[in-house]
Amino acid sequence: MSADFASRIIGMVIFAFLGARLGVDMASSVALPELATSTIFALVGLLFGLVLTPWITVRPVRLLSRTINELPMEVLFTGVLGLLIGLVLSLLLAYPLSLLGPPLGNLLPPLVAVLFGYLGMTMLSLRSREAWRFLNEWLGIGRNPAFIGSGADRQLLLDTSVLIDGRIVDIAKTGFLGGTIIVPRFVISELHRVADSSDPQRRNRGRRGLEKLKELQSTPSIPFKIIEEEIDEQDEVDDKLIALAQKMNAPILTIDYPLNRVASAQGVMVLNINQLANAVRSAYIPGETFPIHIIQEGREPNQGVGYLEDGTMVIVENGKAYMDRTTYVTVTKLINKDTGRIIFAQPENMRS
Repeated sequence: MSADFASRIIGMVIFAFLGARLGVDMASSVALPELATSTIFALVGLLFGLVLTPWITVRPVRLLSRTINELPMEVLFTGVLGLLIGLVLSLLLAYPLSLLGPPLGNLLPPLVAVLFGYLGMTMLSLRSREAWRFLNEWLGIGRNPAFIGSGADRQLLLDTSVLIDGRIVDIAKTGFLGGTIIVPRFVISELHRVADSSDPQRRNRGRRGLEKLKELQSTPSIPFKIIEEEIDEQDEVDDKLIALAQKMNAPILTIDYPLNRVASAQGVMVLNINQLANAVRSAYIPGETFPIHIIQEGREPNQGVGYLEDGTMVIVENGKAYMDRTTYVTVTKLINKDTGRIIFAQPENMRS
């Protein structure tokens, strides 16, 4: 049973009871029998509980939990620190304010506590980067020995496509990136929009991206943080990311070919995961022979198509006759593109 469904059932019972009770109390003020008014109000309460209970119980808690899970540690720490500072200041003001005559003496202390707590938490959260740097430089707080000498001062911006693709997690675990992975808040918001899409395929892609984001965040060996930096001058996520990369002088990690071209044209360094995958794939040269399982027909007549374990497409001339079979083929030509590598081959027994 899902939490939404359970909350609807409980809400129906509670609000139906409250509605029936309200109907009994109002029976004397309306021209209807007590049973009729209590029944009508109970039905209204039942409908209210069925529709609105998840929106006032489960979903706010779920949203709060998701926000806390995605909140960078430095923002969370500085927010709590700001809240404590604000409450301490309000506590110092509470006694003199309480000496004022009523009603100000009764109202101002709690109002000032709420106001100072909110302002302290908000101001330090928004300036978390400066606050964390101050604590790091002056008090020695926030230093992570695991990152010393590992190139953690280098920052790498991730776009939505890399998170959805998911290979970044395994790459980051190898330690070859040599820097801190940065995910802007607007990229996470875009992921949430994709995950909430009505299209099932798009929704699954978004959820996969959020899972990979959580995996990056929860892996201690990966230097990772989420930043709240916003680029108000731009509307599109790609434009925001390019502008942020220029501002931070940081490269962008992506597999999005259009973003790659636009960012490169604007002088931003781009690290394409597909290019990395091509660089580490098995290197076959013309004349080499290897086995391949033909799984489908090609676009041209008599062509067969198979795939290597790393996903490289192999187009086999005259390979249609070997459909659903494994045969040895000889490489005739290679084509390398930013989107991947294609190998052209022919069956070994047909070499001239």
